[in-house]
Amino acid sequence: MSHPSIEESGTHDTTRVDDVRIASVRPLLTPAVLLEDLPAPPDVEALVQVTRAAIGRVLHGSDDRLVAVVGPCSIHDHDAAVAYARRLKPLADELAGDLLVVMRVYFEKPRTTVGWKGYINDPRLDGSFRMNEGLRRARELLLEISALGLPAGTEFLDLLSPQYISDLIAWGAIGARTTESQSHRQLASGLSCPVGFKNGTDGGVQVAVDAVRAAAAPHAFMGMTKMGVAAIFETRGNPDGHVILRGGKAPNFDAASIEAACAVLRAAGLREQVLVDCSHANSRKDHRRQIEVATDLGAQIAGGERRIVGVMVESHLHEGRQDQQPGHPLRAGVSITDACLGWHDTEPLLRGLADAVRRRRARA
Repeated sequence: MSHPSIEESGTHDTTRVDDVRIASVRPLLTPAVLLEDLPAPPDVEALVQVTRAAIGRVLHGSDDRLVAVVGPCSIHDHDAAVAYARRLKPLADELAGDLLVVMRVYFEKPRTTVGWKGYINDPRLDGSFRMNEGLRRARELLLEISALGLPAGTEFLDLLSPQYISDLIAWGAIGARTTESQSHRQLASGLSCPVGFKNGTDGGVQVAVDAVRAAAAPHAFMGMTKMGVAAIFETRGNPDGHVILRGGKAPNFDAASIEAACAVLRAAGLREQVLVDCSHANSRKDHRRQIEVATDLGAQIAGGERRIVGVMVESHLHEGRQDQQPGHPLRAGVSITDACLGWHDTEPLLRGLADAVRRRRARA
């Protein structure tokens, strides 16, 4: 008795053409499971809600404070991040009348080529890529920082990870390498927090302005629900999008660059406002130049400039950066990605910006 061939039975071997470059597939926990294990308590939910609304008021002109997103370039050490938050919190409270301080809590590191991709992707820093552990650690850290009364901001790089942590995020950013991405603009259109779009790596502002316009519109796209099910999402659009100036081929924090960026916004019919990143190309990759950038911005603000609505500063407990070296323990409180200002420089920088806001207010 003859048996039907594979072709005749309807079974088709696709291994020759499908997933030929996939080395392995591992299970990913669902957002719903993580949120059930690590729920946001009412006081944290209230902090996130109140901070988002306050940033929205700054963006829409009814709050004259300056948003200050300050913290490590990226998170790699839970204890160091909490220690930093404990230093930042009392200063944030002291300056709350002039600065709306949000701690920078970045878990995903965009790479120009290859390298460590961040706390969620590789929390043990050893290439083991324990992403379920990374997601859990990230959420635990956000809950601990928020419990101190300090709101958190982050960059949204991966399109799935927001489902695990976005309920704890008061302010979000889309980086220079992804601002032009349609998928990230769609994501931003559905995020519940204000979102800043960085100008392109070449310094071009138009791409960020286009992103703000796109994110303000409704979109429909494919994604994953918190139950881990593929679904079609329809968004309402995000009215709290804004441009972040981070420099490019040259810095773009000076008065002429602020005016040029606002001219592009004006031509697009958008609010004339920018948040300025003191680091990256604006500091010419020299972390100490962030002080000069902040001083220049402070002078513009004190002189009456109201279109600067916020700043970003890369800061850690200790100055500089370090490389991972086998057999050598990492120094606590020192960045392993971009070099940061130390706390001893961060505190006077923030005080100077708060003073600039007070001086601007006195001119009114």
